[in-house]
Amino acid sequence: MFLWGGAALLLSVPFVAMRFTSEVNWTAADFIVMGTLLAVACGIVELAARLGTNIAYKVGVIAAVGGGFLIVWANLAVGHEHAPYDYPFYLALLIGLVGSALARFRPRGMFAAMLATAAALVVALRLFMVHQADAEGGNLLVTAVASGAIASPFLIAAWLFRRAARVQE
Repeated sequence: MFLWGGAALLLSVPFVAMRFTSEVNWTAADFIVMGTLLAVACGIVELAARLGTNIAYKVGVIAAVGGGFLIVWANLAVGHEHAPYDYPFYLALLIGLVGSALARFRPRGMFAAMLATAAALVVALRLFMVHQADAEGGNLLVTAVASGAIASPFLIAAWLFRRAARVQE
């Protein structure tokens, strides 16, 4: 109830904001896309909560799904002017999804899939930042901080899946 209620509340924020400001201007398609993203994320988390055997596994799923949700949301929010540079981010998430499926969603395999996802996201971010650096000049500190931020949910998930695998052994 809390999960789905939170998703509904999150989806209602732009609807209410549109009543008070012209800065927020969502179309029906925007609400459909965001509603679909929230439904998929909530469905996966609920499934993991029902099927997961220990808390580390469940929280690992939440971290991974939350990280993936934020990446997709951020890429969609930027618009389509950066579309070629969005694809590596989606490919990184696909690596995690395929890796998890190949591991049959077992903790040890999920650990490896989340590490691969984090590494692929750092590469995707680096490709994007190299493109940006051509126009603005690069900054190593910004790259390091951004890499840590984008990879952190998947690194946390990897650590939690590792813990879950140890408990399972």
